[in-house]
Amino acid sequence: MESFVIEFNRKTLARRVHHVPSTRDASMLRLELEARRSSDDIEIVALVGKSLDSLTRTHSRYFNGAEAASV
Repeated sequence: MESFVIEFNRKTLARRVHHVPSTRDASMLRLELEARRSSDDIEIVALVGKSLDSLTRTHSRYFNGAEAASV
Protein backbone atom coordinates (compact mmCIF):
# COMPACT_ATOMS: atom_id res chain seq x y z
CA MET A 1 0.00 0.00 0.00
CA GLU A 2 1.12 3.54 -0.73
CA SER A 3 0.65 6.61 1.47
CA PHE A 4 -0.24 10.11 0.31
CA VAL A 5 -1.06 13.47 1.84
CA ILE A 6 -3.30 15.76 -0.16
CA GLU A 7 -3.70 19.49 0.33
CA PHE A 8 -7.02 20.40 -1.27
CA ASN A 9 -8.41 23.90 -1.68
CA ARG A 10 -12.19 23.61 -1.42
CA LYS A 11 -12.78 26.94 -3.21
CA THR A 12 -10.46 26.57 -6.19
CA LEU A 13 -10.30 22.73 -6.28
CA ALA A 14 -6.51 23.03 -6.60
CA ARG A 15 -4.53 20.26 -4.95
CA ARG A 16 -1.00 19.29 -4.06
CA VAL A 17 -0.23 15.59 -3.63
CA HIS A 18 2.68 14.37 -1.49
CA HIS A 19 3.79 10.74 -1.83
CA VAL A 20 5.27 9.61 1.50
CA PRO A 21 7.05 6.40 2.51
CA SER A 22 4.70 5.23 5.28
CA THR A 23 1.38 5.80 7.00
CA ARG A 24 3.27 7.17 10.00
CA ASP A 25 5.03 9.71 7.77
CA ALA A 26 1.69 10.61 6.20
CA SER A 27 0.16 11.28 9.61
CA MET A 28 3.13 13.37 10.70
CA LEU A 29 3.11 15.42 7.48
CA ARG A 30 -0.65 15.96 7.71
CA LEU A 31 -0.31 17.33 11.24
CA GLU A 32 2.58 19.57 10.20
CA LEU A 33 0.70 20.95 7.21
CA GLU A 34 -2.46 21.52 9.26
CA ALA A 35 -0.47 23.56 11.77
CA ARG A 36 0.86 25.77 8.95
CA ARG A 37 -2.18 26.03 6.68
CA SER A 38 -3.05 29.53 5.62
CA SER A 39 -6.80 29.14 5.14
CA ASP A 40 -9.71 27.12 6.48
CA ASP A 41 -10.58 26.48 2.82
CA ILE A 42 -7.62 24.11 2.59
CA GLU A 43 -8.41 20.54 3.56
CA ILE A 44 -5.49 18.25 4.37
CA VAL A 45 -5.96 14.49 4.29
CA ALA A 46 -3.75 11.44 4.62
CA LEU A 47 -4.80 8.55 2.39
CA VAL A 48 -3.54 5.00 1.89
CA GLY A 49 -4.24 2.94 -1.21
CA LYS A 50 -2.83 0.51 -3.74
CA SER A 51 -1.76 3.42 -5.92
CA LEU A 52 -2.50 7.05 -6.66
CA ASP A 53 -4.66 5.85 -9.57
CA SER A 54 -6.85 3.83 -7.22
CA LEU A 55 -7.24 6.84 -4.90
CA THR A 56 -8.35 9.01 -7.82
CA ARG A 57 -11.28 6.61 -8.22
CA THR A 58 -12.15 6.10 -4.53
CA HIS A 59 -11.60 9.73 -3.48
CA SER A 60 -12.45 11.54 -6.71
CA ARG A 61 -13.48 14.81 -5.03
CA TYR A 62 -9.80 15.56 -4.39
CA PHE A 63 -8.87 15.03 -8.05
CA ASN A 64 -11.48 17.06 -9.96
CA GLY A 65 -9.38 20.24 -10.01
CA ALA A 66 -5.87 20.96 -11.18
CA GLU A 67 -2.55 20.13 -9.64
CA ALA A 68 -1.30 23.24 -7.87
CA ALA A 69 2.18 24.56 -7.24
CA SER A 70 0.79 25.93 -4.00
CA VAL A 71 -2.58 25.76 -2.35
